[in-house]
Amino acid sequence: MLEDFAEKLGVKFNNIELLQQAMTHRSYLNEHRSYKLDHNERLEFLGDAVLELVVTEYLYNNFSNPEGELTNWRAALVNGEMLAKISGRLGVEEHLMMSRGESKDTGRARQYLLANAFEAITGAIYLDQKEKGYEKCRDFIMKNVVVELSEIIEKKLYMDPKSSFQEKAQDSVGVTPSYRVTSESGPDHDKKFVVGIYLNDELVAEGEGKSKQEAQRSAAEKGLVAKGW
Repeated sequence: MLEDFAEKLGVKFNNIELLQQAMTHRSYLNEHRSYKLDHNERLEFLGDAVLELVVTEYLYNNFSNPEGELTNWRAALVNGEMLAKISGRLGVEEHLMMSRGESKDTGRARQYLLANAFEAITGAIYLDQKEKGYEKCRDFIMKNVVVELSEIIEKKLYMDPKSSFQEKAQDSVGVTPSYRVTSESGPDHDKKFVVGIYLNDELVAEGEGKSKQEAQRSAAEKGLVAKGW
């Protein structure tokens, strides 16, 4: 029930159809031609802007750090991976309406849909609550997004995995890591790369991706875990 979901979000919607639209992926409309609502992309567009403003305002008012650091913190708070994690916590996936094909993909594409849905929910709250829209969105974002900031700062999650691994490696063993492609497969339009991250000649971990950069990032993430950093 969407009403139960709204209650979990902590919002009493005046027009529950706005929340329903926020949960509607474009692909759902292709299989349900008579569906009376639009998909969620316009709400996502609006919610993205509100989310960024609320987070920016909070960081500006509460920290005197340089602009570059605040930008990195904000990026860590509002990136797709973080928003997908928050959506998972809120149970967004249970209410997503999408095509049968989309529902079968539970990998990276699903994370993308969850992140977009969180932004669409934010847009729906903003529109639904009328003159209190921004205030309600701020409450919602503070409760669900900004609460992640202390861990981001403490664990330096605002640094990308490659930078973080390099910093830890230089501090711990005085070595700058290197990356080597250990294998690649697939046709040119659908390549898969496997990259190893090395400290001198020690293979610390391997990661894979559809580009060398993506595979390097994956290798760095796994390397941080392998080394306990």
